[in-house]
Amino acid sequence: MSLLPAALAPIAVQHSDVLVLDALTRYVAQSGMQIGERLPPERVLAEQLAVSRNTVREALKRWETLGIIVRRKGSGTFLQAEVTSNDSFLSLRFKNDSQNMLHALEVRRIIEAESCSLAAVRATVDDLLLIERRLQEMERVHLAVGSAGAEDWLFHASIYQAAHNPLLLHMVVGLYDTLHAFFESPPEQALFSDSFPLHRTLFEAIHQRDADEAKRVSHLILDITERDMKDVIHAARKA
Repeated sequence: MSLLPAALAPIAVQHSDVLVLDALTRYVAQSGMQIGERLPPERVLAEQLAVSRNTVREALKRWETLGIIVRRKGSGTFLQAEVTSNDSFLSLRFKNDSQNMLHALEVRRIIEAESCSLAAVRATVDDLLLIERRLQEMERVHLAVGSAGAEDWLFHASIYQAAHNPLLLHMVVGLYDTLHAFFESPPEQALFSDSFPLHRTLFEAIHQRDADEAKRVSHLILDITERDMKDVIHAARKA
């Protein structure tokens, strides 16, 4: 079948496997590829997306884990699940891995609420300055483009660091691999904008050394995340 190079324009951010998968989603949908058909070779995908072959390989591993594709040694990579023009990496993940996503959010809630509480007690002056800088950058980007996934992650990471328990940060970094679609998939980030103003409220609670309030606001933010996750899951299942 035709490779339809016009459907695979180079992407701006070369390190994001999620952006690669969103580009591949558009390509598969626009080309009319059917289940059982073979995707172009990794070399061709890398060239047309202007990313490294390793980036494409890592991205395809994610699709393989979700059952979107199957890779057969010596034969190539084959589509084995329906992909539509309305899909993205996040929606495909919800269709195929929604229960695990909710479980991961549940664990994140446990870790994050306690991290915010500890940060309110343990944060140094330098920690507070870093959290505030990360917050200001998140706010700047969000107000400019309507989403700030990477900046949001850095803001939360600075709070985990301020808890001064390296195991907490290590655990959350492990979860990030499961949850990072939320931080990197632009079309869905607008869904979580209701929690945007609460991030400053969270910083203020930590700055004022109010551990109980920090924990409470953390739960409010994650309540909104969970609500919106379930809405997206429901919509993905209906698609």
